[in-house]
Parts: sequence; structure tokens; C-alpha cells
Amino acid sequence: MKPHLRYDERPEDDTPLHTDELPATPQRERNIPARAWIEAPSELKQLGDDIGGEEAQYKRRIGRWLLWRSGPATGADARYIAVDADDLSRSFAFRLFPDGSGTGTGPDGVNYERFRTWKEALRDST
Repeated sequence: MKPHLRYDERPEDDTPLHTDELPATPQRERNIPARAWIEAPSELKQLGDDIGGEEAQYKRRIGRWLLWRSGPATGADARYIAVDADDLSRSFAFRLFPDGSGTGTGPDGVNYERFRTWKEALRDST
């Protein structure tokens, strides 16, 4: 069994993918950049423009939500976006700051300050 690579050591795989081809679970051997998603909304392609311009990388599905991140996993500014796989015009963002604090509105209209509770709101939405 191959060891898992750190997120910043994984090679980018920009093989074109349709929405239904994005994997459900986190990818441990590769990163999928936003440019690989054929139906990617423009909001996703511009996700990191205000925090250094790093292209968003696909993370996983949470229910019907497709989770992407621009920026590092820890210690710096990062921005997450969850795009509704059933309605690509619907998305919610979460901003994570270097000190670990954050803010973002969930699909329930609540503003969250913890990333974990924001993800739980995605999971629990119908």
C-alpha cells in the first residue's frame, strides 16, 4: 500500500472531469485543480484571487456539495467553496484566516465561525 502524500506534495491531475466523475472521498495521491472540472463555475475559478491567486483544488463531496479549497490547509489565508452538484449556480464560501478563525454562511443561512460546523451544515442540508 502506498503512503498518503501531504496535500502540498501531491501531483496535479488536470485530466478533464465532468461533475459526476468527481470522486466522493478525499484524494490522497493527487490534487484535482479547478481547471480540470469541465462544468466549473467562474466563481470557483476565481476563488483565490484575493488571497494570492492559488488555484482551487478539489477536496471531497459532502452530501451533494463539492468542496474546493484555494490556499494552504493551515497557517495562512484559505478560502473554501462548496458547490451544489445538483445546481452549479448555488454555492457557499468559507474564509479561513491564518490564526485558525474563520467565517462563512451555510446553506441554512447561518453565519459560521468554525469550519467544522460550516461543513456539518453542508452535510445536514437537504
